[in-house]
Amino acid sequence: MNGIGAVDGYGEHARWRRRAAGLRRLDWTLVLAVVALSVIGTLLVRSATFQLLTDQGRDPEGFVKKNVLNLVIGFCLGGLVTVLDYRLLRAYVPILYGAACVGLIAVLTPLGSTVNGSHSWIVIGGGFQVQPSEFAKVGLVVLLAMILGEPRDGEVGPGRRDVLLALALAGVPAALIMLQPDLGTTLVFVAVVLGMLAVSGARKRWLAGLAGGGVLAAVLVFSLGLLKPYQLARFTAFLDPSADPRGAGYNTQQARIAIGSGGGFGKGLFHGEQTAGHFVPEQQTDFIFTVSGEELGFLGSAAIILLLGLIMWRGLRIATQAADLFGTLVATGVVCWLAFQTFENVGMTLGIMPVTGLPLPFVSYGGSATFAGMIAVGLLQAVHVRRRPFD
Repeated sequence: MNGIGAVDGYGEHARWRRRAAGLRRLDWTLVLAVVALSVIGTLLVRSATFQLLTDQGRDPEGFVKKNVLNLVIGFCLGGLVTVLDYRLLRAYVPILYGAACVGLIAVLTPLGSTVNGSHSWIVIGGGFQVQPSEFAKVGLVVLLAMILGEPRDGEVGPGRRDVLLALALAGVPAALIMLQPDLGTTLVFVAVVLGMLAVSGARKRWLAGLAGGGVLAAVLVFSLGLLKPYQLARFTAFLDPSADPRGAGYNTQQARIAIGSGGGFGKGLFHGEQTAGHFVPEQQTDFIFTVSGEELGFLGSAAIILLLGLIMWRGLRIATQAADLFGTLVATGVVCWLAFQTFENVGMTLGIMPVTGLPLPFVSYGGSATFAGMIAVGLLQAVHVRRRPFD
């Protein structure tokens, strides 16, 4: 009996040692940056919604409670992805890609609902909605990593067939997203495709051709009137918001006022007059950076940008240390996704980028965006903890 107990005790001790070693191998800088942004985001969401919900006679902490629930679920999803061997994803990529396309198709059926002009949501009840295009970003990253991360014999990078296959398969969900229409997410897809092609070792002529094709496509979209009038107005209003201050330029104009009023140190958390008056629409989601600008000022907003930059840096570091090209491309895709989305979101609140409705990663309120973002962080961690071959 004593011998058996000793063996059991040793086995339990060994299991705890393996778990502790696994925790130590996590990129804790990345974890802490995401946690810090999540906490800041929750405080900003409360500030953005408290007065509005109070005026409506609703629970003033309603959005905060949902945001905390979203974060708990998101961290669980990220943790689950972390413990999985990312290299085994190759076998499940077709399933993930197919599920993403099915979700995007479902949005275009009567199951979908329209929010802020985009038919991008599926209502599941209980006040919760799902935005399949957020999860399609995850599917796109792993799909491209699988196709571009396995060069054929005798080839240094992906060949013509691989590149064409990658572009064709990426084009399907992108087209479905444009039908919603959701121009912002489509631009994220473009950034991810270009970034992953560049890192995969694809020939420069492909990148040059895609850049030229993108410019030509943009010219055709505008010249043929393929965008709806409200989309065109929102996309071009940032060039001169004062030209239509009560219409298409309203969001940009009010965002500038809110951020500018914060000065260097801000008016203090929960003390923003523009925020309390709800002058900026969707300030808990797409325009949450305006809350930061008014209440936390330049220093607080700069801290948020630095934390987001820290996540990008850790992601790039993980990409360079990955055990294989597949892992490098997964990490690269995640960084391109988060970096472009951050630049676009902050840029549109400052009036230097068009308004496209992209949330600020790990800060904006939103279940689907939170879940997808945490899964992306989980992918980075999965690549990081297995950065040595055969780990």
